[in-house]
Amino acid sequence: MTLNTAPTALPQPFGRDFPADPHAMYARLREQGSVHRVALPDGSPVWLVTREADVRQGLVDPRLSVNKRHSGTGFKGFALPPALDANLLNIDADDHLRLRRLVSQGFTPRHVESLRGSVQTAVDARVDRLVERMESEGRADVVEEFARPLPLTVIGELLAVPEAERGRFSGWVAGMLSPASREELASAIGAIHGFLLDLVAERRAHPGDDMLSDLIAARDDEDRLTENELVSLAFLLLMAGSENVQHLLGNGLLTLLTHPRELAALQARPDLLPQAVEELLRHSHPNHTAIRRFPTEPVEIGGVRIPAGDTVLFSLAAAHRDPARYPAPDRFDLDRADKAHLSLGHGLHYCLGAPLARMQVTLALGTLLRRLPSLRLACPVEEVPWTTTFRFHAVRELPVAVSAA
Repeated sequence: MTLNTAPTALPQPFGRDFPADPHAMYARLREQGSVHRVALPDGSPVWLVTREADVRQGLVDPRLSVNKRHSGTGFKGFALPPALDANLLNIDADDHLRLRRLVSQGFTPRHVESLRGSVQTAVDARVDRLVERMESEGRADVVEEFARPLPLTVIGELLAVPEAERGRFSGWVAGMLSPASREELASAIGAIHGFLLDLVAERRAHPGDDMLSDLIAARDDEDRLTENELVSLAFLLLMAGSENVQHLLGNGLLTLLTHPRELAALQARPDLLPQAVEELLRHSHPNHTAIRRFPTEPVEIGGVRIPAGDTVLFSLAAAHRDPARYPAPDRFDLDRADKAHLSLGHGLHYCLGAPLARMQVTLALGTLLRRLPSLRLACPVEEVPWTTTFRFHAVRELPVAVSAA
């Protein structure tokens, strides 16, 4: 990330105590007010919006752009090369809709439903692997054996990514999202860039019946997108389609394993699983902020005037635990009447892959609960390691075992 120095010292809420309990920090800020001028860990000044009503409204405000050319503070984010940066998360209105239409047919509810059989096959294969590891070693890491490889398999098949390359891509993305150093960040971005350029070149030479081949045809035969947009779309589809589902599976399973009443209810009533998934998306979703916005003119949010060009972060994590919207918001509640959430976006930037993500999580958790009814944590919950940044809060490892009969 590019270091931006705030003109005056700003509060830094994402400090030493934040990883241990992010929601406690969000609750303190939310109680003090909806909008706060704070510094990110690298010193960059941002406006952090915490209350649900303001977050929901802000996500659809057309005056708040995702295009970095509207940044007046020199915001660069990951400083991605142009071949990765021309994606849907950085593009407004007309161009966004143009690109979205090119890939939307691959994610319609009808097309996603046609994938149910292949997704279930992938889920069963990963559960088999999980069982084998527990039988041989007495325990297994659900993240390593199940949550990480499953979405990589699903999105990898859609884009026809060679199986041997999928794990390497996931490792580079993890290094990009939570780097140990600037050098690791640069190395990860460079590796992703080179991998995608090679993938597009190979598919261009040998097209097949897959989504990436269709996008290349739209570029080469119909001139409906630029080369940078083509590679950037492949990047976003692979990254979002793998990382988000992986983290939701890990976080969601931990939530279920630490809520025995709700777990028992789901095992007795599998038909409750879709509503459980919606509550998990609200309660346990890993992404803590929406993509940053830049006001194209001065705007007022929560009674605070924000100048044009400043960086605005909408906190999904704070919004989803806002007691003004959700009674007892910290409780995981299968019977919650209001399960509406913002985890998959809102407005123009609603997640294109939402139907596929929901299917994967529903089939994955349902199969685990059915085939491994005595699944349990294999360590104290306090020892479960997390990856926590201001962007996301996700289980890094999740050791599990099955109880003896």
